Amino acid sequence: MPRAFHIPGVIFLFCAFVLLFLVSISLPFITALDFVRIHFKDGNPTSSNTNALNEIRFGSWASCSYEVSGNRVCTPSHNAYATTIYDSQHQGFVNIGPSWTRGLAIHPVAAGVTLVAFALSLSSHVTMTLLASLTSFLAALLTLIAFAVDIALYAFVKHESGKLSGVSSNTDTGPAFWMTLVAFLLLCFAGCTVCFGRRKDRLDGATSYSWTDRFRRNRY
Repeated sequence: MPRAFHIPGVIFLFCAFVLLFLVSISLPFITALDFVRIHFKDGNPTSSNTNALNEIRFGSWASCSYEVSGNRVCTPSHNAYATTIYDSQHQGFVNIGPSWTRGLAIHPVAAGVTLVAFALSLSSHVTMTLLASLTSFLAALLTLIAFAVDIALYAFVKHESGKLSGVSSNTDTGPAFWMTLVAFLLLCFAGCTVCFGRRKDRLDGATSYSWTDRFRRNRY
């Protein structure tokens, strides 16, 4: 495979894997990485077993509540977690159920497929490069599905947080949200560069053969 196509494809796959790997860990293990965060301006909302909150962040395996006092309280770490938010009077609440967080488990699956694509891209064999290209596109599809889950979670959290009576809040996307999008774009670029590189390699091989064959015919 031409080096001009091979090296960028490998780099794209490696970067995409690193991003998806970090996103797959996220909260509560990497505190800076989350998909959605709610900033509470006033109203003193609370969550389960917490005091007044100023922020809640949603990660792959748990949500973490940040109290006004500076303490951080996270839900038990597992897939399909749930978070309940109460208003200051505990008369109203909203629930972010497990059906909205279960799909976040697609991120580590996409990371695993990306790792396979990266390993295949290290080979110069034609069959391996073809498999690397196909696997890259598969990983891109899984990442796109994961990003759709992120969008759905963001939209639902934003809608539900607005229902809290007497609570003013602002819902934003977190770093993991945008890292997933960047990983998707990198995987698309990787699949294309590996695929085009393989096609160019075949065309170059065919051109080289035709000139060699023509030289031999003229010689004899």
